[in-house]
Amino acid sequence: MSELPAAQKFDLRKVPVPDVLARVEASLQLASNASGSDGLIRKRRSIGFRSDHNTWVRIECRGLERLDSQGWGLEAAATLRGVPIPTWHAGVSWLDAERGVMWRADETELIEAPPIARSANASALPASWWDAFDTALDNLAKHSTNRIATPDLEPISQARVESVIQKVLPECTSLVLSEWTTAHADFNWANMTAPELRIIDWEDWGRAPRGLDAANLWAGSLAVPEVAAQVYRRRAADLESSTGRIMRLFKCAEVLSWADEREPLFEPTRTAAAELLALGVGNQGARP
Repeated sequence: MSELPAAQKFDLRKVPVPDVLARVEASLQLASNASGSDGLIRKRRSIGFRSDHNTWVRIECRGLERLDSQGWGLEAAATLRGVPIPTWHAGVSWLDAERGVMWRADETELIEAPPIARSANASALPASWWDAFDTALDNLAKHSTNRIATPDLEPISQARVESVIQKVLPECTSLVLSEWTTAHADFNWANMTAPELRIIDWEDWGRAPRGLDAANLWAGSLAVPEVAAQVYRRRAADLESSTGRIMRLFKCAEVLSWADEREPLFEPTRTAAAELLALGVGNQGARP
């Protein structure tokens, strides 16, 4: 069991950690103001709650194998400009030697607007929301950072992209990621709000191949064609760049590695992958 990642050893949806909660409240000088069964938003590796300061507190459990020189993403994201993120107020982190993990708690602005959650809910978003969306991604891409994006907790790299694509599409032998920008790296409808756009969950942001965020949102929306088409229209410059096309294929390959015919994303993803292959993406003969 000791070899398992922290999120599997200590699935916070199931494992109570009252000592951690008490330490966070004492350190940040606040108290949980949550309601419901125990009032906590529990996920595999994080716990969130509304505080009596009318702020939001997020507690993360991170295995020692994930400690690096990049620090904690939410605190580092406070340097971003022109991107609608929650204001960061304070944080505390410590080593839990008994459990063999690190804990981190961040207090941020409380975002009242609900997450969009699913691509089906994005169909009615107004043009003003999409304009804010474009501005946010443009400003984020321009930000200079030494952080490396870690989608799904794993650093993004040329080797990772090649491995994922070639596992599903072994005919792809030319996958050069020539353009890198700054990305959120967990860019999906659950991490954006409406009617006012706010982007949340910045733990994984950093440098990534151009188009990663747009490709992730586009691929996750393929079961709702009009939404996928809107994402494509808005971020066409990224998605049609040579690196952006590879990012689209990368996201298609991720879906095809686990989905089957019963999954609504399967058929449109398979079609999208075939269209990209027909354009020569992943092969030396790619059309401009």
